[in-house]
Amino acid sequence: MPPAAPRSGEAIFSSVDRVNAELFTLTYGAIVRQLLNDLEEVEEVNKQLDQMGYNIGIRLIDEFLAKSNVSRCVDFKETAEMIAKVGFKMFLGVTASVTKWDADGSCCSIVLEENPLVDFVELPDTCQGLYYCNILSGVIRGALEMVAMKTEVTWIRDMLRGDDAYELQVKLLSQLPEEYPYKDDE
Repeated sequence: MPPAAPRSGEAIFSSVDRVNAELFTLTYGAIVRQLLNDLEEVEEVNKQLDQMGYNIGIRLIDEFLAKSNVSRCVDFKETAEMIAKVGFKMFLGVTASVTKWDADGSCCSIVLEENPLVDFVELPDTCQGLYYCNILSGVIRGALEMVAMKTEVTWIRDMLRGDDAYELQVKLLSQLPEEYPYKDDE
């Protein structure tokens, strides 16, 4: 039997069970609010959101690979397109675009026109340093690390800060060597 063809983000999104979008958005908001209360420093909240996202990403990649039927990406450019077109659609119901590639193809921007995490959100003046959706940068970083790509993911533009879009810069730091849990020669 031939292998299953890769599925589009739209096809996967329409076939999976979903949580109510408002419940998801409000629950995420409650988590961010609790972190702000517990940690008090906005920079610490940013770090915690990134770490939470990283932990999610290292697990989410398994579901992504199982449900999308994609084969191994040939390079970082193809990987970024897969994240933008399939990953974001599959898990958040939105599509993103990949832009601003550098000359050597190791750095790009992923631009989201819409972001379901920020529905009903306005940042108070005391939280202007907060990257409210920093969990997304951690998810991308964690997922890519599990497929042997060490990356740095940072926010460039954020509509909660008055910008016209949500833009994440994804920079490939290194390709990690594949490690196997056992040696073949033993």
